[in-house]
Amino acid sequence: MTTASTPLADTERHPVLIIGGGLVGASLAIALDAAGIEAVMVEAAAPRVGEQPSYDERNLALARATVNGLQAIGVWRHALAQATPIRHIHVTRAGEFGSVQLDAERHGVDALGWTLPARELGAALLRRLDECQRLQRLAPARLEALEPLARGWRARIHTAEGPRQIDTPLLIGADGTASFVREQLGIGVERHDYQQTLFVCTVTPERDHAGRAYERFADDGPIALLPLANRRCGLVLTLPREEADAAMAMDDDTFIALAQQRFGWRLGRLSRPGRRHAYPIQRVAAAHLTAQRAVLVGNAAQTIHPIGAQGFNLGLRDALTLAELVAEASDPGAEALLARYAERRAADREGTMAMSHGLIQWACLPQPLLGPLRSLAMLAFNRVPPLQHLLAKHGMGFRSEPPRAVLERLP
Repeated sequence: MTTASTPLADTERHPVLIIGGGLVGASLAIALDAAGIEAVMVEAAAPRVGEQPSYDERNLALARATVNGLQAIGVWRHALAQATPIRHIHVTRAGEFGSVQLDAERHGVDALGWTLPARELGAALLRRLDECQRLQRLAPARLEALEPLARGWRARIHTAEGPRQIDTPLLIGADGTASFVREQLGIGVERHDYQQTLFVCTVTPERDHAGRAYERFADDGPIALLPLANRRCGLVLTLPREEADAAMAMDDDTFIALAQQRFGWRLGRLSRPGRRHAYPIQRVAAAHLTAQRAVLVGNAAQTIHPIGAQGFNLGLRDALTLAELVAEASDPGAEALLARYAERRAADREGTMAMSHGLIQWACLPQPLLGPLRSLAMLAFNRVPPLQHLLAKHGMGFRSEPPRAVLERLP
C-alpha cells in the first residue's frame, strides 16, 4: 500500500475515526467512549434529531438483545419512556392456514422486544452522546478524501470551521447504504432490487393491541402492525414499486382501506392514519466487512429487506462487537483484530441476511403449490418446542457469538 505524503503541521491523530453519525455510528461512538477509547465521529448533519436522515419516521422493532445492548451503553434510560414492549408476535400468510405465535411469558422473559420510533431513539442517542467524555464530534462535516498510510489512513474532512486532516490507525465506515468509505476502500457490493416500496405511518386500531406485533405475508409483500403507546400502531406496508406513486397520492380513507384489506380485521377497524413516508427497498451487501485498517458496520456493511425488522438490530450487534474487540486491543486497527471481527460477525450477518431474503422470496412468492408447505412449516414452528425456542432466540437477537453487552443480565 502506498505511503501518504508528509503530514501537515496541524494534522491530528486519533485512535479511531468513525464516518457516519446515524443510529449505528452513534451507538458505536458511545460504546467506544464507555470503554475508555478516544474517537472522532464525523456526522453529515447537525446534531439535532430533525437534521439526521436516519432519525426518520420509521417505528423500529428493537429485539431484546438490542435493548440489552442499549442499556449497557447507557442509551436506554433516555428512551424507555417512549418504548412499547412487544409481549406477543403473531405471523400469518394471507389465504393459507397455520400461524406462528410467540409469547414472551412462554419463553421466560417480560418482553420479546420493544417498539420505538426512530426519532425517539435518535433523541436518546443524542442525549447520551452529550454525556461522552472522550468523543470528538464533527458536525455538520463530510469526508472529502482518504489517503492510505503505512499504518492507517489520512482523512481530509470539510467542516463549517474549515478543513481538518486526521490520521488514524482504524477507519470505520458507518455512513449508510451509499457508503463513501466503502467506495473509497474499493469494496464491491452485491445488490438486489426487490422492486418494492415500503410505506410507514401510524394508525389507530379499534381494538387494543395488548402489546402484540403482527406480520402478515401476501403475494404483494408483507404488512406489519407494531404496538405503540396510546393504543396506536405503527403500520409497515410493502407494495410493488409500480403501485407506489398511486398509493402516495391516495387520500387517507383510500389508503387506510388498502391497509385494512391487506391486514384484515384482527384489530377491528383501522383509522386515523398519520403522515405517510415511502422508502424503496433494496438489499446491498458488501463483499467484505474489512480492508486494511478499516471496517464497515451497519448499513454500510449490509442493507437488508425490512421484513422481520432486523436492520438496526443487526447493525447494533456490529457496533458492539467491534467496540468490545477494540477495547481489549493495544492496536485498534491490527489485522488480527479485524479478522476476528469478520469471523465473529459472519454467522449472524449471513444468517440474518439469508432469513430476510429467504422470507421475502418464500413467504411472499405467488405460487399456490407452496401454500400447503408454508402452512405446515408455520404449524411446525408454532407447535414443536425446539423450533419455537430457536425462532424466539433468533428473533430476540441471540444468534451465533453475540457481543457480551447484549447478553441477559440475571438478578
